[in-house]
Amino acid sequence: MSEVQDYDFAVLGGGSAGYAGARTAASLGLKTALIDGAEELGGLCILRGCMPSKTLIESGNRNLTLRHAAEYGLKSQTGKPDTHFIRDRKRRLVREFSKYRQGQLEDGRFKLLRGHGSIEKADDSSIQLEVALLDGTQQKISARFLLVATGSEIFVPPVPGLEETGYWTSDTVLDAAEIPPSFIVLGGGAIALEMAHYLEAIGRKVTVLQRSHHLLTGMDTDLSEVVRCAFKERGMEIICGTKLQKVERAGDLKRVSYEHQGVIQHVEAHEILAALGRRPATGGLNLKNHGVSLKDNGAVIVSETQQTAHPRIFAAGDVCSPLEVVHIGIQQGEIAARNAASLLRGKEPSELMDYRCMLYGVFTHPQVAVVGLSEAEAGEQGIPFHRASYPFIDHGKSLVMSETDGHVKLLAHAGTGAIIGGGVVGPEATELIHEIAIAMYLRATVHQLAAAPHYHPTLSEIWTYPAEELAELVKLPS
Repeated sequence: MSEVQDYDFAVLGGGSAGYAGARTAASLGLKTALIDGAEELGGLCILRGCMPSKTLIESGNRNLTLRHAAEYGLKSQTGKPDTHFIRDRKRRLVREFSKYRQGQLEDGRFKLLRGHGSIEKADDSSIQLEVALLDGTQQKISARFLLVATGSEIFVPPVPGLEETGYWTSDTVLDAAEIPPSFIVLGGGAIALEMAHYLEAIGRKVTVLQRSHHLLTGMDTDLSEVVRCAFKERGMEIICGTKLQKVERAGDLKRVSYEHQGVIQHVEAHEILAALGRRPATGGLNLKNHGVSLKDNGAVIVSETQQTAHPRIFAAGDVCSPLEVVHIGIQQGEIAARNAASLLRGKEPSELMDYRCMLYGVFTHPQVAVVGLSEAEAGEQGIPFHRASYPFIDHGKSLVMSETDGHVKLLAHAGTGAIIGGGVVGPEATELIHEIAIAMYLRATVHQLAAAPHYHPTLSEIWTYPAEELAELVKLPS
């Protein structure tokens, strides 16, 4: 055991949130250490999340375009997708992304310790950590402040027979060269639907079983319903309001039994994809024993300053976030580092996390994206608001593109006209939503959005229609 190394700021986890916290702390002059024991550096987004999934989805999207070439007066010859090539392209791109992140982690701005850390002691002056290094040795470090950014892990609830029968997860899909002909997808969240979209787009038969009565639980149903209908139009079977009963083998297939509308039913496929969400990766950190409060699912409870119940321990990213998305984790990590720097210099932490413009996107076809409050959330908070929407089927550019599923919608404060939320389901939704995110960040009103110039013909100009409608509803004093 080597002697104890002292730091101002230590970080557990080298993903997007942890790296953001470490580089921010180092830039503020804090002596910083980052601890990461993963086999490969890069974090979830780069290695098994955002980047690899969107790489596969892009191949699926291109295949969908080929399927519909005749609609544009074009002829194409579509063959069996080369899943080996798709997988290898994904590996190549991910290798480039992870190599770049590894270079950032190893460039000397902070100390990188390759190992797994756990808290030994946490008092009013410092946090003591023990690090089991990957080379088999142990290292003790002391830090004035700690950032927990250990991310999340795949969660598979106990379903009778599932383990014995076997199943795939999103990790399996992302690195598979051979893709079976049919899948039962368990789950109706973002990961489940993105993988279902990809699998169907490359010619696989897909059935989606969702526990909730609609897809994308927590999102307004007018948005998620468009995705459900579009998936059914493509030939997928979407069954919501189910309760899983058991999983078993049926010859060369796998059978899932589920209850739906009071009746036990069955569906069979070559493979099962368990995509029922993720859970915070807090096991083995000894957080509860050192004054850190956790939710029932293991998530770290934090304040707006990203501090836990122990004021010297912060958290950021999937381990504590209301949404498992990269940009929020980065922002949380940066705020945690800046607040720790303030405390180190004898000042109170003053920077607060603001979720007013929280973005969320799902890369299905059609895509769906939201920012700010949903209609349900605005109602629960007692905020008076008006709603307006406009369909893509009545919009010039989307008609030209033959991408007419879906709509955009805006929510405006009934008294001020301030934009408090927006949603879009349809073509390029994850791009279009940023116009509303920026408007909300700048605290714009629907009157200002309606007056802003928009080029014609573009998808973006569709926002002017609900903005104009709301501007008429919300009369401002002259």
